[in-house]
Parts: sequence; C-alpha cells; structure tokens
Amino acid sequence: MSTGSAMRTLTYHEAVREALWQAMEADPAVFLMGEDIAAYGGVYKVTAGFVDRFGADRVIDTPIAENAIIGAATGAALVGMRPIAEIQFADFIACGLDPLVNMTSTIHYRWGQPVPLVVRAPAGATWASAGPFHSQSPEAWFAQIPGLKVVMPATPADAKGLLTAAIRDPNPVIVLEQKYLYRRLSGPVPEGEHVVPLGRAAVARPGRDATVVAWGSMAFKALEAARMLADGDGIDVEVVDLRTIVPWDRDAVLASVARTGRAVVVYEAHRTAGFGAEVAATIAEDGFADLDAPVVRLAGLDTPIPAHPVLEAAYLPDEHAIADALRRLVAY
Repeated sequence: MSTGSAMRTLTYHEAVREALWQAMEADPAVFLMGEDIAAYGGVYKVTAGFVDRFGADRVIDTPIAENAIIGAATGAALVGMRPIAEIQFADFIACGLDPLVNMTSTIHYRWGQPVPLVVRAPAGATWASAGPFHSQSPEAWFAQIPGLKVVMPATPADAKGLLTAAIRDPNPVIVLEQKYLYRRLSGPVPEGEHVVPLGRAAVARPGRDATVVAWGSMAFKALEAARMLADGDGIDVEVVDLRTIVPWDRDAVLASVARTGRAVVVYEAHRTAGFGAEVAATIAEDGFADLDAPVVRLAGLDTPIPAHPVLEAAYLPDEHAIADALRRLVAY
C-alpha cells in the first residue's frame, strides 16, 4: 500500500533509512536505541544524521549489552512507546535471547498486553569475508518462537514497506536486513507512505518450468539464476520471494508449485533445521499431488561461516549453484 505515487531509485540502505525517518517524523512515540547509532550513525550509517534531527532522547546510544537493549525496549513498549532496537549484527541477538524468548514474545499471549517493538539487525553473509561472528543468517532461531514475527526483505521497496509495517505492528517483529544488499542493490521505492503487509509473498518473476522459493539475499541470487537459465538454457523459472518468514505465505508457495510442478527452496542459513526445511516439508505434505519431482533444498553448509573468501564462496549458495540445481531438477 502506497499513498505517494512518485517513485525514486534508492539503494536498499537508503530505503531502510527512509522508513525509519518517516516513522520518526510521523509518530513521537517511535524512538531508536542501539550501539553507536547516534553520533556515529550506526555501523552501516543507516542512522547517520538522525540524532541531529530528532535529538538524543529519541536516538539513544546504548552500552554494548544486547540483553539490556531488548529488555529496555520491551519495557518501553509496555508503557506505550514504539521502540526500534538496533542490534549491530544479527549474530549478537543471541546475547539478548533470554528477554526476547521468555518475556517479549510471550507477554501478549500471557496477559493480552501489546508489545509494539521492532528489533532490526544487519544479517547474513557479505561475500566479503566477515567471518563467523558477523555473517550468520539466524531467521530459524526466531521462527521457532511463538509471538515473534520475522521479516527478511530482498528489495529496496520491501525494505521500506516491510519495516514500516513492522513499526506499526502491535507486537514484536524481528527485521533482518541483508548486509550484502545494503549498497549493492538499487530499485524503485515509493516516495510517500509505503506499507508492505506482513505475511504476503511476492512472485518476483513468473515462470512455468520450476519454482524457486527464497528470501533475503537468496531471492536476489535466485533472480540472477533465473535470468541465466532463461538466456542460456531456455528454462523458465518462477521466483517466489517469501519476504516474511513468520507468518509465511503458504498459499502463494503452493500455488506456484501447482503451476510449475517443481520446487527448489534456497536459503543462506545452515541446511540442517534451516527455515527452508519447513517450507520444503509443507510443499511435500500439502503440494505432493502437484509435484513432478522431489523438492530440493539448497543452503549454506553445516559449518560456521568461514572467514577466508575462497571458503566463504564455497559455503554460500550463489546464482551458479542455484542454476545447476534447477537444471538437474528440470531434467528429472
């Protein structure tokens, strides 16, 4: 949903900034908190200049204490504020899992109190060798926690629209922003209000021969693979960008598989128990009659993410690996 018709080309990074800026302008209850987000502007400069416009009481530098950040944000949400807590790297949300899992996610269920809290964090590998402490894709951690919504945008427009929807949601939303896409990816973004409803997938590319289900940076890689196959092999691939991990759009995925008869689920996280396993199992259970071949999963290796660039490239699925998997599947 967009109220402004003007479209500009923004990077993914700029789209996140715009969503935050517009939310701060529109609602005085919205405030930001996190490590180095004020004077320094955040590790990726997403909040550069925010403290000059909105002041230190709404753009709050915190200690390096993720447990305290999430706990304080939860308390602020309970008294009517709308905190947006930035965790400098998604890997370190692990330091705040106790309040997030045992308190933040359960409050609405336990006594009906809304908890309008967003935790946003740069996530995923960079293809620049950031190593195992700054490169994880932890969406499956949060997908298992009832009471949390989980968002992973793959385009600048969705980065703005999904973050806006998350800020307006009455309960906790984890927004995992893709570091790899911050400054690599540009695209059209509505100038005014732009909201992408949580829980709706997008058919990023229509096709007839096979479906790829992906999210975040892997949706970007899947589109590259689909273009390669269309140009070089005559294989027509449909790409479904899940956009929201929880709740996820089962109907859109199953409808796509019904059209194509084949499915590859691609995700950056570790293969074992990654969220793609949930998607693949759902296709196998509920879309079995439509399948002409087994469901394929393509994911990161079951190791910590290596720091060496050659090893990191071997760890991550890329457009070539996705294209190879699709060639084998279509030939099945």
